[in-house]
Amino acid sequence: MSVRTSYVSFPTAATPSLVVAGRLNTITTEDAAPTPGVVICHGSDGVDGRGQFHAEALNAAGIATLEIDMWAARGALRGAAARPRSPVETLPDAFAARAFLAAQPEVDPSRIGVMGFSWGGVVTLLAATAEAQPASGAEPGFAAHVALYPVCWAYEVAPGLSLANLTGAPVLIQTGDADAYDDPDGLDQLLSRLPPTSRSLIRGITHAGAGHGFDRDLPEQTINDPFAHKGKGGPVRMAFHPQAAKAAREAAVGFFSETLGA
Repeated sequence: MSVRTSYVSFPTAATPSLVVAGRLNTITTEDAAPTPGVVICHGSDGVDGRGQFHAEALNAAGIATLEIDMWAARGALRGAAARPRSPVETLPDAFAARAFLAAQPEVDPSRIGVMGFSWGGVVTLLAATAEAQPASGAEPGFAAHVALYPVCWAYEVAPGLSLANLTGAPVLIQTGDADAYDDPDGLDQLLSRLPPTSRSLIRGITHAGAGHGFDRDLPEQTINDPFAHKGKGGPVRMAFHPQAAKAAREAAVGFFSETLGA
């Protein structure tokens, strides 16, 4: 098995129309059989190493990856102040990335998942809803979803953020009990707000001692975000948690290997 890296770009159906760039890692197997694939969506800090951290493990498991840069196409680099108003605006980027990945001869178009961090985690979850599917219906939805610290308090609370009507694809949510966006049991609270049909599709893991961005292997930093502290706004400490990062990466690889048949 070998991994080939390409730097690619493709148009999306965002408004206005955009061209999004990404890093594509495809897998060549001994029997040349198509492999599963995963679209990776960054957080508010932009492409910062988290995607590559998970992509390397997914590639080693025989899963192709496409990490996209949603900010550069919009003239932004990073941070809460420069991002779009809502993750809904970047959903077309994720679905366009899925279509681009599906068109690669090394990838099985029926076995493509999506994962993301924070902002990208919200995109990942919204992409699992029936309402978010492309209007044309020409492209199938994602086959599996892994969201890391996706601001759990907001669903069924903030307008436009609901997981009540999912497509049926399996979902894994991973968060930490020291995440400043949520209560320590924020993931459990989210699951309790959902109807049984949605709860049955979602697996949840809460990593002890881990805060927001726990898999971000960069110097510690504090940001301010209006969505933090259950929507009250304020500072968020982002610090690398090696144990949680390793566990989350293993869980993501295991989940995608199971659901996508790697």
